Amino acid sequence: MNRVDGRVALITGGSQGIGKGIALSLAEEGAHIVVNYRSNLAEAQATAEAIRNLGGEVLICQADVADRQSVRRMFDGAVEQFGRIDIVVANAAYSDRELVVDAKWENVLRTIEVSQFGVFHTCQFAAQHMIEQPLTGKSRGKIIIISSILAEFAPPANAAYNMAKAAINHLGVTMASELAASKINVNMINPGWIDTPGERKYATDEEMNAGARRIPWNRLGVPEDIGKAVAYLASDDADYVTGSTLRIDGGLLLGLQPPSVDE
Repeated sequence: MNRVDGRVALITGGSQGIGKGIALSLAEEGAHIVVNYRSNLAEAQATAEAIRNLGGEVLICQADVADRQSVRRMFDGAVEQFGRIDIVVANAAYSDRELVVDAKWENVLRTIEVSQFGVFHTCQFAAQHMIEQPLTGKSRGKIIIISSILAEFAPPANAAYNMAKAAINHLGVTMASELAASKINVNMINPGWIDTPGERKYATDEEMNAGARRIPWNRLGVPEDIGKAVAYLASDDADYVTGSTLRIDGGLLLGLQPPSVDE
């Protein structure tokens, strides 16, 4: 459809999982892509090659989003390469699954530094660049925060991640209010249970398949499900959408509702 043809999109954590799905979906829509990665250059290069096969231009940028100066350098390099930044997707995250009573402080701190502060760094630098840009289409830029349904309910053994995701949704709403006059859209996506390499660190195939059967849509999500939603929010089709949170979970939260009074 080429809804973002020629626009420049930066995706943090863009080398695998949901980030890769977003990068490929935006490339399919005609965007030039900045793929951020932290440590796995081979994965980033594979994602970049897939983008080139779709006809897109791509820049690979190494940065740990928890390191504010690294994020600043990444944005400067992207603007130097492409001249502007039209779409920024704050996707990078980190978590360790531990009960609060057992949680190691270094794990809690790392989760917050990446999943909350890293999103702040990414979104702030995005806004600083975008606010100085002329309009492209109907906006100066699109900021999309990849949060989680764990911002809406809090399962055990995820305390630091749960609170980080709740916090970044509030950040997004705040920024949407502050940036509306500048015609910069800020929206959030709350993915449900998505089949990614990160998820498979914690669950076997059997457990993933059993979990899928408990979801009303009867399958796990895939990165493309999130990528297609990002492509919509990044396009002029979503010009009048800002400060909104889109839940993409196949009805997972619906399946967690309590039984009716008749049961």
